[in-house]
Amino acid sequence: MFPYKTSLKLNKSLKEPLYLQLANQFILLIREGKLPPGTKLVGSRTLAGLLLVHRKTVVACYEELLLQGWVESVPKKGTFVNKNLPLVQKVTLVNTIKTSKSKSAGYGFYENNHLLEKKTEKKEGVIYINDGTSDTRLTPTEEIARIYRKIASKKSIYTFLDYNSTHGNIKLREVLATYLNSSRGLKVTKENILITRGSQMGMWLSTQLLLKENDVIIVGETNYSSADITFQYQKAQIKRVSVDENGIVVEQIERICKKQPIKAVYVTSHHHHPTTVTLSAQRRIHLLNLAQKHNFAIIEDDYDYDFNYNHAPILPLASHDTSGNVIYIGSVCKTVAPVFRIGYLVASEDLVNEAAKLRGYVDRQGDALLELTFAEFIKSGDLDRHIRKLMKIYLQRRDLFCNFLKKEFGDYFQFKVPKGGMAIWVQLNKQYSWNEVAKEARKHQLEIGEWQRYDLANKKHNSIRIGFASYSNEEIKMLFERLKLTFDGIKKSAY
Repeated sequence: MFPYKTSLKLNKSLKEPLYLQLANQFILLIREGKLPPGTKLVGSRTLAGLLLVHRKTVVACYEELLLQGWVESVPKKGTFVNKNLPLVQKVTLVNTIKTSKSKSAGYGFYENNHLLEKKTEKKEGVIYINDGTSDTRLTPTEEIARIYRKIASKKSIYTFLDYNSTHGNIKLREVLATYLNSSRGLKVTKENILITRGSQMGMWLSTQLLLKENDVIIVGETNYSSADITFQYQKAQIKRVSVDENGIVVEQIERICKKQPIKAVYVTSHHHHPTTVTLSAQRRIHLLNLAQKHNFAIIEDDYDYDFNYNHAPILPLASHDTSGNVIYIGSVCKTVAPVFRIGYLVASEDLVNEAAKLRGYVDRQGDALLELTFAEFIKSGDLDRHIRKLMKIYLQRRDLFCNFLKKEFGDYFQFKVPKGGMAIWVQLNKQYSWNEVAKEARKHQLEIGEWQRYDLANKKHNSIRIGFASYSNEEIKMLFERLKLTFDGIKKSAY
């Protein structure tokens, strides 16, 4: 007889009813071929006695299996595994742990070598160098939660719980239009705004609409790696131009335009990612004139507009665009916290409508309650107050970070104090490599990260971007203590 007593285990402490636990185990045994089609199951009284449960539990289990089609009941003969079930092909697994899914798919699918895996698991006690993220501990969670509760408690809230426009919540679009017009000099209405799940979605939607295979897009020699990968995924042809202290070199873009048609230029005008330099006003106007003359789009990724320490921010390209050439992308994720996936794409009305149609097939609509919350958060002035608070804290952290770099690591790094943003562009002395630094740093619980992504053009500039905003003063000191141990270890191993 089949060893029911040792094969079936019930746990009364689980929330799942006993009869379902039993039924699920029977199904697994049938699927594994341990109870083949046509096998007679032991009677309900007998099984109840073996498992020390009430007979009604076994009867309910058999009824569930019958309803699902795993077994069939034959009057006066008993309950049998359904003889019409196809035999499951047996695969011998050696030294494996049972899981619901195997590591390898049982079918073919398309892989893409351009896409990078986003690793988010972090180990306790390790300091991770980032490329300029906000300090989530400063997130105004109480204010946001208060607004969210207030909105969710309204009697009319049910109207926002159904399917709505793929453009995003209309109130947030109206509030953003007013906010962007006043703070960034734009001249837009809600019809020019599409709400996204962060700036990356805006970039992806723009790329889908602008680029086909072999279409040309121009980027900087140093560029935001996620943007490069997005364009490569679309099989676009990427052409790179230099970036200097005044941003992307527009004169080189003009020379390319004279030789061949281009579809778009991607810029992080304020501040360039990764080098942190600001695109000069002169080059902004030059680039806009080129776009109008040669009919290409400018994807302006303004991820870092809010943080400027030395002067008022230069207005974005989009504020001077009179011919509909600029697609302006931004978000509140960097400013408030990455978990709040609220971004925006600002462009001509026809492109926004087309992007909204496309967005509907990858993300039917956003989070209406969260969008309403941020509409109120912006309208009430809470966002501006939060930015002013962060400016003071991040400025102090920038200065502390740069002082450590200058006084204690002058032999190892060259850098310029950034005028804004949340990161520093640091060049490592050519006698060292980031590979050996990363390897030694790991011994001291310091993770450098994917330093290779800062040189996708293979220019061997030996530089990476190091964020400062997300660390407290104490954490900054600890980071540099571990960095000192790292270089001490490198020098020691060299002797």
